[in-house]
Formats: sequence, structure tokens, C-alpha cells
Amino acid sequence: MTYRAGWIHFTNVAPILDSLELPPGVSAITGVPTQMNAALLAGEVDIANISAVEFIRHADILEALPDFSVSVLGPVYSVNLFHTRPLEDLRRIALTAQSAMSVALLEVLLHGRGLSPTLERAEGEAEELLSSGYDGVLRIGDSALREWYRVVGPLTAERTMTTLPNSGRGITVTDLAEDWFRLTGHPFTFAVWAYRKDRPPPPELVQAMRVARRHGIGHLADVATRHAAMLGLPERVVQHYLWNFRYHLEAPDRLGLEEFAAKAVPDHAPLCFGQRPGQEGR
Repeated sequence: MTYRAGWIHFTNVAPILDSLELPPGVSAITGVPTQMNAALLAGEVDIANISAVEFIRHADILEALPDFSVSVLGPVYSVNLFHTRPLEDLRRIALTAQSAMSVALLEVLLHGRGLSPTLERAEGEAEELLSSGYDGVLRIGDSALREWYRVVGPLTAERTMTTLPNSGRGITVTDLAEDWFRLTGHPFTFAVWAYRKDRPPPPELVQAMRVARRHGIGHLADVATRHAAMLGLPERVVQHYLWNFRYHLEAPDRLGLEEFAAKAVPDHAPLCFGQRPGQEGR
């Protein structure tokens, strides 16, 4: 029986997925986060790099690989709230339907400030939606990275990614992962590789993923060059964006994940993880 994977192939997982060679008996499809979340929960795929909040919400039926994540300590650059008023004055925020994770994180951060603006589903680029009457727009993924750079760029010989402003063109950009770090001091885990407890991944697939990750991180400049061309962004931007990620779900990432779980889904079932490398079969 074929083991089915569902990949969310944004640029942020290119160091893992670009060079991944699926072993015999494994097939894969791709889609946006909400599609792959739904596919895993419906049993249409057996493993997926899903939104951490969906893993938390369905911890009774899902388990996660113990050493894979998409996490950051500080800014992420691609999960952004674009706004034309101070956060405290926001009235209407447009939300993307592509990501349950970013919406849940935004809600936690707004609640932490005692804010309750109206949240509405609306698709489109940030500047387009802001000009249509929204005073805040939540954007994620590759498009959010491009729109962030359009607002705060460009880079120059003297400017680095860490010295770019957080505003431009009359728009302020609040990076939700950076806001989380200010709130908690922990990394933020956006995604984990989760699977149905009754359909754990074959060891050959997990090993192939680890090999692909080592190769991708070891050739990060090449990965960045390739994806910068596809995104229409400077190589410096994409290389910094990629080396900023934490892909191993280490102890600090788990602490951040557990704190987010307590804030976002306080009645969640215990979070379960598979055995770490070298512990299999014990």
C-alpha cells in the first residue's frame, strides 16, 4: 500500500524538500497549508508538514516527527501584518484563508494586548486590500516575503536584512514571529511534520528527509539562488530568510510550541512525538 505525503512547498522548506528523493512505495502531493491540513485530517495523506496549530488541535489522532520543524527565533519575514494605523487603533483586519496557523498566532498576540478588531476573510495583496478599506492585512508565505521587501526595501551595500526598517510607503509591517519573541522570549514553531498515529511513516522516508535536509542546509547558497530567481528577490534576501529558520525541533522550539499550545488551545490533548534518531526500536 502506498504511503502518501502532503507537502506544503513554500520557499521556507526548500532546504528539505527541494532535494528529497522519495523512497519506493511513497507518493506525494503539494498544496497550501489549509489544503494539506484538511487532507491529513481526512486521511487523504498520511504525513504532512502541517500548521502547528492543527497538530495541537488534533493531538488526539496525530503524532509529529521528533526532529523536524519550521521554527524561528525572532523575525520570520513571511508571516506579516501590514497596517496603516497603530496596532491599538486597528478596526478591520483582512485574513488569508491559506493559513490557520498565522490566524491563530495573530489572535493570541491581539488577545495579549487586549485588542479585538474585526477579523474578516479576504484575499489579495496587502496594498490592494489596505487601499480598499482594511487598516490591517495578514499575509503569509512567499507572497508575504515579496510584499514585505516591497514595503521596507531595498537592500543596499550598507544595509543588511536586520537593519531594514519596519515601515515604508505609508505602511507598517509587524512580523508576527518577532512579536511572539518579544512576548515570550521563545522561538515560534510554525509547522511540524505530523502523521496519523495509525499510519506512522516508513523509516526509509524519514531517513530520506534527513539526508535531504543535510544536503539543503549544506548547499543553502544554491537553494537561495534558485528560489530568489523564482521569487524575483535579491539572493541576499532569500539566503538570509532561509538561514534564519530552525529545522530540527530542538528543546527551545518545543518550549515555544508548548507555550503557544497553552495560549491558543488550552484544552488540547498531550502533544506526542516519535522517537528521536537512534532511539527507534528501543
